[in-house]
Amino acid sequence: MSLNTLTSRLKSAATRAGALLKRFGAHVRGRLRAAPWPRIGMWAGGIFGALALTLVLFLTFADWNALRGPIGRFASAATGREIVIRGDLDVNPWSWTPEANVQGLSIGNPARFRGRGAFAEVQNAEVSVRLLPLFVGRFDIVRLDLDGANVALYRSAEGDSNWSAGPNAGRGRQFNLPAIREFALRNGRVEFQDDKRNLVLDATFTTQESADARNPGRFELNGEGRINRRPFTIELSGAPLLNVRRDRPYNFVAEVHAGATHIEAAGAINRPFDFGVWGADIRARGSDLADLYPLIGLALPNTPPYNLTGRVERNGQRYGMPNLQGRVGDSDLQGAFTATRQRNDRLFLDGDFRSNALDFDDLLAVLGGAPSTRETASPEQRAVAAQLEAQGRILPDARLDISRVRNMDARVSYRATRVRSDRFPLRGLSVDVNLDNGLLRLDPLQLELRQGRLGGAASINARQETPRVDIDMRLRDARLESILAFSGEPPVTGALVGRARLSGTGASVREAAANANGEVVLVTPSGEVREAFAELTGINVTRGLGLLLSDDQSQIAIRCGVASFTVTNGIARSRTFVIDTETVLIGGGGTVNLRNETMDLNIQGEPKEIRLIRVAAPISIEGRLRQPRVGVEAEDALDQGGLSALLATLVAPIAAILPFVDAGLAEDANCAQLLAGRRNAAPERG
Repeated sequence: MSLNTLTSRLKSAATRAGALLKRFGAHVRGRLRAAPWPRIGMWAGGIFGALALTLVLFLTFADWNALRGPIGRFASAATGREIVIRGDLDVNPWSWTPEANVQGLSIGNPARFRGRGAFAEVQNAEVSVRLLPLFVGRFDIVRLDLDGANVALYRSAEGDSNWSAGPNAGRGRQFNLPAIREFALRNGRVEFQDDKRNLVLDATFTTQESADARNPGRFELNGEGRINRRPFTIELSGAPLLNVRRDRPYNFVAEVHAGATHIEAAGAINRPFDFGVWGADIRARGSDLADLYPLIGLALPNTPPYNLTGRVERNGQRYGMPNLQGRVGDSDLQGAFTATRQRNDRLFLDGDFRSNALDFDDLLAVLGGAPSTRETASPEQRAVAAQLEAQGRILPDARLDISRVRNMDARVSYRATRVRSDRFPLRGLSVDVNLDNGLLRLDPLQLELRQGRLGGAASINARQETPRVDIDMRLRDARLESILAFSGEPPVTGALVGRARLSGTGASVREAAANANGEVVLVTPSGEVREAFAELTGINVTRGLGLLLSDDQSQIAIRCGVASFTVTNGIARSRTFVIDTETVLIGGGGTVNLRNETMDLNIQGEPKEIRLIRVAAPISIEGRLRQPRVGVEAEDALDQGGLSALLATLVAPIAAILPFVDAGLAEDANCAQLLAGRRNAAPERG
């Protein structure tokens, strides 16, 4: 085929193709005129393509430093904090993991804390994130490299913090860090000031991590500070942040030293880094559980030195220990508790504790006192015990911190199966504690004696500036020989009941006792007294002393005994003191001064039979409550007629006293009838 022929055929094919294209174009234009939606789609696609092209060109040729201001203003508006980029900003968007380098990043405090300076200052930050998760609202950090990050955290005395949304912003969602696959931190520092817990911390934090599985490195934070003006240190280390995954726990180890308090913890954050859900096995040792308040926010009672173990579990606004065990002083302790942050931002403690063997001296620390210097005690408690012993005092003067009592609520029960005590005839103890907005109630409060029980209620009202203490306790089914400690055969036996109802104001046990008002009554409805002991209350030389020297053990019946005191401004004055036996009517009186912890009592006896030789001298009980002295005041002898008249005045109010203790006593003991009869007969004696 010749060249001319080939050229002619190509021209003919081109002509036919052109005609076909014209007919196809006319057909498409007709179809578009007939159906508008495809046309709209084409226009939208064109616009999107143009925008995409514009965005590509913008991202490729943008001057990022010129955009620092708009980016900072956008971030400030979104977070409510002033965010400023003072150094260079460089962005590489063309990757499945876009990268950015930011220098001189400053993150301010919320508006209500702007006077405190910056929240965080970062000298240099390099960050890369996964692109695709951004389209579903998830922020996954592939790499975060910080150099020179300084963070300043602050919480006010009212509980408002510069890391929270604010007191009027609702509870909201808790801030959780995103997962970080690769992390490096150099020259980091955190300052923490908590006015609510009186805590200051200055710490450095670093991380040295590697992709080498044999030496992956770890995250470390080391710092020191002060809690209630007491120094403490903290050391925290965690698993390497490299390749952290959301579906795997993040392990950590922490150790805190605060004076005598030492806490070791090993646990994990269930979902990195959601600080609202975590758990840790802990071991806590210290000189006083009350010292834990700045660390955990719980107002725990004063105690002797403790050593406790268990697991702490936190879930949102609640944390607790489901199985706490160990020792407090010389007593064992087991139990469980939960602490919940309520809507009013107050903690609520719900707990159940028990001891198989309680050393009663350990409870003295709860009242602000101290165990014996021979017991397990801290150096401070030993000093308090030595001071009380040197001063001959019993009541401690440690003051109640009412601010702690007001800051939380509680419902706690405690049971001691067995009680060890050299001072009191106790064998068991139980109490339910309720704390509601500064009102602390121990109700019911039950002490099981070797024979009988002492039960009732007590309260401390700390809602006022000066706390008010109220006590209402009843003694039931007790025995004289169990309450009064004697060597050998007891000289007095019999039933014993009583009641004490007292109220006082003061921030310490000693101060409340010094201002106490109320009444105390003890009644012996029946019993027996050793005849020599009864005779000696009247100092019958020929009989009482002779029986005592001959070790005579014969008994005489106690028909009724009553001792009642009226307490006014801390001074208890005897109202009635009478013991009626077959041979002697015993009376007495005096005062017990709770202000200076002294007593001045005397006991006198009037024989019902004629005695050959008798000295009507009172037996005195005086001196310090801690160690009273017993003696005979022979120079204060009274004549028989005077003593009879005195006893007549003592027995008069007995009928009004018995119902205060127990409404049934007047009938069961027949005290009122016996003593009223004696009162009517007394004036006839001269």
